[in-house]
Amino acid sequence: MQNKFSFHQSSASLEIIGLPDYSNNENKDQISIISQWKLIIIDKPLIEGKIEHLVPIMNAFYTYSNLLIKNKIPLYESKLIDIKAENLHIHKIVLKSSKPNVKPLTLKIGNSLLSDTINCFDQLNESPKVRIKKADLADNIPKNFRFGLSNKANFINFIMPPFIAICSLILFSYSFLYFYNPVENKEEKELINPE
Repeated sequence: MQNKFSFHQSSASLEIIGLPDYSNNENKDQISIISQWKLIIIDKPLIEGKIEHLVPIMNAFYTYSNLLIKNKIPLYESKLIDIKAENLHIHKIVLKSSKPNVKPLTLKIGNSLLSDTINCFDQLNESPKVRIKKADLADNIPKNFRFGLSNKANFINFIMPPFIAICSLILFSYSFLYFYNPVENKEEKELINPE
C-alpha cells in the first residue's frame, strides 16, 4: 500500500505518493521511493510526474529564486523546465514533456504563487516522513552557480582561521603593552637598589 503526503501553502499544494524502503528498516509511514508527485497551483493546470522530474523542477525553482534574490538575470533553462521573468511581478514557466510529440506547458505565475510553490518544496525537504536524496538536489544546479558557491565557502573556510589567529595575537600583544610600562619598572628598581 502506497503512502501519500501533502504539503500546502496558501495557493499551492504538493502531493507525494510512494513507498518506504523496507530494506533500510524504514517505518511503514515514510516515503523513500517516490512513485508519483502532483503540484497543484490555484487556477493552473495540474503538474505531475515521477521522481526524475521532481528533483530537476525543484532545483529550477531554487536556482531561479536565488538569481532573483541576488539581483542577477532571472533566467533558468534546462531540458525539462525554463523559467524567466516577464517583468517584476510575472514569471513565465515552460514545462517540457519527456514524452515525444507533447507540447510544452506554459504557465505564468506571480510572486505570491512562486513563493507558495517554493514553500511547498521547503516543507518537502524538511519533512522527516519523505526522504529525497540530497545529492540529487545539488546535481542540477548550473555548474557556474554551483562552482561559485563552493569556491566562496572553501575560500572562507581557508582564510578565516589564520585571520582569527592573527587578530587574537595582535589583541593579546597590545594588552601586554598596555599593562607594561618600562619607565615605572626602572623607577622601582632604583628605589630597591639605590647606588
